[in-house]
Amino acid sequence: MGFFALFDKKLRAQKKAEEAEESRLEFERIRRALGATIAFPGGLSQDEIWWRDHFLWLKDVGYQLRSRHAPDWVPSWQGTDKYYALCEDSWHIYATQVVSATRTSDGAQVVLKRIQPSDHPHEVEVGQFLASEPLREQRENHCVQLLDVLQVPDETDVTILVLPLLRPFDNPPFETIGEIIDFALQVFEGLQFMHKHHVAHRDCMNLNIMMDPMQMYPHPFHPCRPSRRLDGNGRAKHRSRTECHPRYLFIDFGISRRYPASESAPLEPPIWGGYKGVPEFQTSDEPCNPFPTDVWYLGFALQQQLLNVYRGLGFMEPMISDMLQTDPSKRPTMDEVMSRFVPTYNALSPWKLRSRAVMKEEWIITRPFRDLIHWLRCLRFLWRRLPAIPSSLTM
Repeated sequence: MGFFALFDKKLRAQKKAEEAEESRLEFERIRRALGATIAFPGGLSQDEIWWRDHFLWLKDVGYQLRSRHAPDWVPSWQGTDKYYALCEDSWHIYATQVVSATRTSDGAQVVLKRIQPSDHPHEVEVGQFLASEPLREQRENHCVQLLDVLQVPDETDVTILVLPLLRPFDNPPFETIGEIIDFALQVFEGLQFMHKHHVAHRDCMNLNIMMDPMQMYPHPFHPCRPSRRLDGNGRAKHRSRTECHPRYLFIDFGISRRYPASESAPLEPPIWGGYKGVPEFQTSDEPCNPFPTDVWYLGFALQQQLLNVYRGLGFMEPMISDMLQTDPSKRPTMDEVMSRFVPTYNALSPWKLRSRAVMKEEWIITRPFRDLIHWLRCLRFLWRRLPAIPSSLTM
């Protein structure tokens, strides 16, 4: 018995040593990526130090940062055998200039984004315009709402934008064709709305399209680990999109522009901040109309995140192919995209809309079991009279 106990003790020691080595390697990788600014594994990066230095001021104006960013923060794993990556206060958002917080007036989870107006002089203006009355309440407006703008007292060229906490639009994955159509309909509608009001996003790639999922999650999810609950204990369970009809929103207006109503074809230099593969940028450095470029960006995002990921979306391919035309003048406007898309999905059968969104990389052996579970769930949705396209509830 003592022999096995000794053997088990050696295994535990070996496992602990392996975890320590993995921790060290991860720490070194992050140190190199961030310019060696982290003092210890799980410690604050250089960007986070800025937030720590403004912790008390933000608290005074109504925004409580996590304990990790408090001036007197002591890591919970310090002096223990805990692996730091498993501790909630070691988690952080890897995007620079962004941090999560709680609005003390109502306990809402928000995101604080630090910007420099000298670099992005139109971001606040465009965000406030799209969040103003009467635009804010219009159903077609799928732009993230700017909740607050804070001017940092000790830095003249630093402004903090307060935004709602969102998730990537495809996390969790879509479950039905109807849910995918709902997403496409909302983003088409949202970009059409922006163009109607003479606003060009200029960077509407997939990373700048997100989802407001609050109705989907009975328990709030953690902003740094979206798969976990807010307290870090256990997985964040969610309901389906069919039940909760989430809204999809465009974010990041850092290089967006609002144009005068009389300016029908504005020209801008190719300074888009996202993907640089737009055809007109590859052939010329001459200024171009940003509205057709928006159409290309959105078409590329749908091609990469939908057509290349899910089966059964052939009905969308001709339209997306036109959105990706090399010649900007041959691309449809967002009005034309909407006029083509509505009859396209209206022609689909109810069973097609409720059919499962099957990923192209799905293991074929598991497909029958997934199909069975899916149709049993669909029967429950039919009994509850939930529409196949979730946003139909709010139209």
